Amino acid sequence: MTDVMFHFNAPDKLGHACRLLRKAVGSGAKVVVTGEAGLLRELDAALWTFSPLEFIPHCLGNAPAAVLSASPVVLTQAARTAPHHQVLVNLGATVPEGFERFERLIEVVTVDEEDRGRGRERWAYYKDRGYAITRHDLLSKEAA
Repeated sequence: MTDVMFHFNAPDKLGHACRLLRKAVGSGAKVVVTGEAGLLRELDAALWTFSPLEFIPHCLGNAPAAVLSASPVVLTQAARTAPHHQVLVNLGATVPEGFERFERLIEVVTVDEEDRGRGRERWAYYKDRGYAITRHDLLSKEAA
């Protein structure tokens, strides 16, 4: 069964995603990021400029098959068709179709009330289906 984690109270969804992906790639994980097309384009640009001394290798979901399979990070609206199924990071507003194929799902929720409300809906969806959920309060980590 997929491990579900919620990273909530993120002050900046894209910044948190960049840090999360840097850590994941550094540990050797293969990650798929899902969300709305515009947000994925913003994340693509942010990954190129996030850190001047580091590059987080990634590609968009419409890349050639050889590039998709070689890339440790794939940005796609369709998690179901992703080339690997280790970690899924959801930046979108809805439950990603096909999330149950992944070993781990990380939901990123900001401090924005609308985003928090959608996050609560996704939380209820997973909980109602018997998924154990791990909480990571990002505001608590900043204060520590």
